[in-house]
Amino acid sequence: MKTTEPHQSEHEHEHQSSSHNHNDCIDSALATAETLCVQQGQRLTKVRRRALELIWESHRPLGAYQLLAKLAEEGFNSAPPTVYRALDFLLAAGLIHKVESMNAYLGCAHADKAHKGYFLICDDCHNVMEFDYQDIHTALIAKAAQQGFELRAETIELTGLCSKCKSKAAGAIA
Repeated sequence: MKTTEPHQSEHEHEHQSSSHNHNDCIDSALATAETLCVQQGQRLTKVRRRALELIWESHRPLGAYQLLAKLAEEGFNSAPPTVYRALDFLLAAGLIHKVESMNAYLGCAHADKAHKGYFLICDDCHNVMEFDYQDIHTALIAKAAQQGFELRAETIELTGLCSKCKSKAAGAIA
């Protein structure tokens, strides 16, 4: 199974090693965005760039209205269409994913390569981990084709407990 690095929530940041430099994640995401925009002949405007930064700063899914409030605090246009246009651009460019069940957006850790993001969502801490498993995508396309169906989009979100919350719950029971 090929997996990508999981996104970590603030909850996990409390427990992770001091070797993680959160600014490196943001810098890497912005560098990838700049490169992809140049390759695609697109512009990474100030609002698009800041929206991407804010999504990566949270390291957890961020809703459009949460993003709108943060942008408004910083003096950006506070109209919802401004945020939705920025989010639509970032989604189309493959720089973020939408976590449908949370109606929120998450930075894509591997925006520089084509992939399908699947998500493990912790019911307790709400951490979302992205993984890429090509076999799932291939199987879905094949099953859909058997039914004469053309698959255009897929969303797979699995909920449960992450390892830290599972350990915490087991410790509370003991």
